[in-house]
Amino acid sequence: MEFTIGNIENNKRFYIETYGCQMNLADTEVVNAILLEAGLRPVNSAEEADVVLLNTCAIRENAETKIWNRLKELRGVKKQNRSMTVGVLGCMAERIKEKVIEREHLVDLVVGPDAYRDIPNLIAEIEDGRKAVNVLLSLEETYADITPVRTSGNGVTAFVSIMRGCDNMCAFCVVPFTRGRERSRPVESILHEIQQLSDEGYKEITLLGQNVNSYKFEETDFTRLMDLASQVNPEVRFRFTSPHPKDFPEPLLHLIAERPNLCNFIHIPAQSGSTSMLERMKRPYTREEYLDLVAKMKSIIPGLTLSTDMIAGFCGETLQEHEDTLSLMREVKYELAYMFAYSERERTYAHRKMKDDVPDEVKKARLTEIINQQMAIQADINLEEVGQKHLVLIEQESRRSSDQWSGRTDTNKMVVFDKLDGVGPGDYVEVEITSTTSATLMGQPIAKSSIQAFFGRDEQAHALATS
Repeated sequence: MEFTIGNIENNKRFYIETYGCQMNLADTEVVNAILLEAGLRPVNSAEEADVVLLNTCAIRENAETKIWNRLKELRGVKKQNRSMTVGVLGCMAERIKEKVIEREHLVDLVVGPDAYRDIPNLIAEIEDGRKAVNVLLSLEETYADITPVRTSGNGVTAFVSIMRGCDNMCAFCVVPFTRGRERSRPVESILHEIQQLSDEGYKEITLLGQNVNSYKFEETDFTRLMDLASQVNPEVRFRFTSPHPKDFPEPLLHLIAERPNLCNFIHIPAQSGSTSMLERMKRPYTREEYLDLVAKMKSIIPGLTLSTDMIAGFCGETLQEHEDTLSLMREVKYELAYMFAYSERERTYAHRKMKDDVPDEVKKARLTEIINQQMAIQADINLEEVGQKHLVLIEQESRRSSDQWSGRTDTNKMVVFDKLDGVGPGDYVEVEITSTTSATLMGQPIAKSSIQAFFGRDEQAHALATS
């Protein structure tokens, strides 16, 4: 899909707020690049801007409610600057389209995820006195030729989008309707962006897709892409999200086990621990198949940590199905979980064919039970970390103390530790864990290190022990 850039008044200032998933953060960086190319300038607040864009999420009703409330707040800002353009981008724009403009006249601009190149033209249309909408989905758009502009973040970690859309059509999920069909970004484009990030000093890159297992460009599948990415710089570590349990490739597990800079952490969404519920959700695997996959992952990758997504109160959920979810979580022992009450979304299979019949108070009670159990599991797991040594990538100062750094292990655990001379954000430090909470590890720094030095030592010790 190609667009030509229209004429926009010089020196317009723009401000973007991003809601939702990591994919939206990556999309905002693409929009930054498009607007900068068109001559607009970024500013740090809506009050300073001529163009305010909300990059939105539609995965749950409360996400959209938050955005509507923010739009009402911006109406007050717009009264002070009547020439201000307010736009809604992303999944919410794609889901309800022109209705965004019609509702309370809060919005001038509506742009879906595949039409970001057209934003400068649409802004020009608004200057001519028209409301502007482009929510066309594309079978081809990947923004592969646009170098994202990262105007926020810590300069240490970055997201790289490798594909767009989803073909899975889970009963509860609106993503196929808001982001369209799957299409993979060219390999060379991805590797070029990774090389640029490495050259700029980034030390951790997360590859993004709605279902990364499905990545396929010409002869390159996802495992081969991870192989190529990990070779760009052995001191840059890699994560990915999200895979699907139905077709997780075993060769990727062996690759993670072999490559020190592929993180020992996998997000593997279950959504439910009940086979009957998974069938209603149109998730094409059983509880037993999921547990078999988890067992295989842990056997191939020593020290692997896992996270997941869980939904409480999906259509028809029985008490036994809820108990099955709780028991699955106890059996797997996830280090992290994203847990939500089911929120019906228009256009999904569940909205069209099923009944949202679990009362809200039951959903909330079950969600609370899931969360409380998970917090207890995490606390127990973290206690086992005391005395262990980890390689931690420093991301920033601790929010609680300017005398401490915070960063993450390759197993995605947050660690806070006292500052060490000669190190800062982007450096790797060996840290011994001294105490924990359910969410954070506290540690004592030992020395500055590197991926090759830290994990190479482990490999040497293993070789000596087995010789």
